[in-house]
Amino acid sequence: MIEIDTTRPTEAIDITSNVILALHEEGIEEGIAFVFTLHTTTALTVNEADSPLMKDIQNLLERLAPENGGYLHDHHDGNAHAHLRATLIGNSVTIPVAEGRPKLGTWQRILFFEFDGPRRRRIYIKTIPCKL
Repeated sequence: MIEIDTTRPTEAIDITSNVILALHEEGIEEGIAFVFTLHTTTALTVNEADSPLMKDIQNLLERLAPENGGYLHDHHDGNAHAHLRATLIGNSVTIPVAEGRPKLGTWQRILFFEFDGPRRRRIYIKTIPCKL
């Protein structure tokens, strides 16, 4: 389990090093890592951790699911935009593990998106070891 404290209502956080540490603690050398956020207003994806790109993704989601967009759920919690943004990205990533590390491309990183912060967030990692 990874726990992080987000600091803003909306933000993108590179959690690749957190996942690497969790894999090391798990002792998995070869296999698959399933990374899953335990919150309905957060999301996970694999992409480049370039700050302008992460802001571009946030800006796109703000245009697609603006805050105060007249959503039905806002009558209950006022955070429908956060749920919708999380739905657009997804709640999990599955990553191969090789030599004890996530097998990612040169610029690929594991990104966590907060859409209803700041809050303490939990990310679950389930590993499936494989023999070569």
